[in-house]
Amino acid sequence: MGNCFSTSSVSTAEISPLDLAVKPPPVAVSSPAAAAQTHLPAPRLPILPPSAKETTATATATSTVTVKLYGPSNSLATSYLRFALLHKKVNLRFVPSEDQKPTIQIGSEKTSGSQEALLRYIEEKFPEPRLMIWKFNLEGFDEATPPIVKAIWLHHRSMTWHVERMLRWSEDLAARGGRRAADPSVGTPKMEIRKFAKSYTQLQELMLEHAQMEERILFPVLESVDRGMCKSASAEHGRELPLMNGIKEYIKSIAVMDSGICSEELFSLASRFKSLQMMCKAHFEEEEKELLPMVEAAEMGKEKQKKLMNQGLEVMRGTHTNVFDFLLQGLTPQEAMQYLDLLINFADPDLISSFMCQRGIVD
Repeated sequence: MGNCFSTSSVSTAEISPLDLAVKPPPVAVSSPAAAAQTHLPAPRLPILPPSAKETTATATATSTVTVKLYGPSNSLATSYLRFALLHKKVNLRFVPSEDQKPTIQIGSEKTSGSQEALLRYIEEKFPEPRLMIWKFNLEGFDEATPPIVKAIWLHHRSMTWHVERMLRWSEDLAARGGRRAADPSVGTPKMEIRKFAKSYTQLQELMLEHAQMEERILFPVLESVDRGMCKSASAEHGRELPLMNGIKEYIKSIAVMDSGICSEELFSLASRFKSLQMMCKAHFEEEEKELLPMVEAAEMGKEKQKKLMNQGLEVMRGTHTNVFDFLLQGLTPQEAMQYLDLLINFADPDLISSFMCQRGIVD
């Protein structure tokens, strides 16, 4: 389901055997001055290889194709389109412009229009990977489903994939007995453990803020209509926290070992991640089966649903400011764009601008 970024700073153990990824080409700006003024999201989004069965002759999405995107650096529409283009295998150049209507240039062809029209244009020119779908997902959601339910479901998808990725990585570390990875760019075992620790810190921030959002925003709404409904889910949060903190401390202890990294400690680490994976799987399934349908059953009005979504984002401000890319990494391209759709359609523009537009370009 998910995707990981293929960069030189991650272990090959991070990459799912079923989900190969291609590093997006660097994004250039028209001048050093333009670079200093650019505040669009960092170009580190997942790109899946095209499926042989679905490849069409509409366009060849290759790294040799250069696409220029014109628009204000503080525009949500421009940021949204840039996220979309980063999923395609193209060389992307962002050119800051005062024109409020974004423009895409491919060769000598320039096209302007609304966000929706330009997204369709991108899909026609570069069919793979597909970003647009006519239904929200295959889980039975529709237009009546509260946005907070869709957001939580997508959070679960991302966290599930990242936990499984960390489990695979820990198992690979244990199988190697702490020896150097085959990929020289990973560095020494100590360097790899530091990268492992950084990745887990990002995952923990996402998981902790997600749990806080549910406890502060979602659960009170459900408890107000049926007291005790969220007791089991709250208990699950309580059981997961010590395990997550224990993993963090265990990684720290492995990182400071002077006598090398022992297989025994690494196998123990992998075992802890396996426990976390199983716990999260059961927890998420229970919430999606027992609790999320009840949010819709609570019959909240549209304004209440929108308010709930924004309150949830406020609680998860740290996640969306610090590890927004990390959250999107755990989603398929279609799911990632669905999440951006939720933010743009239901969240306060000033709030989401703080993490969608106020980010520098990383070449």
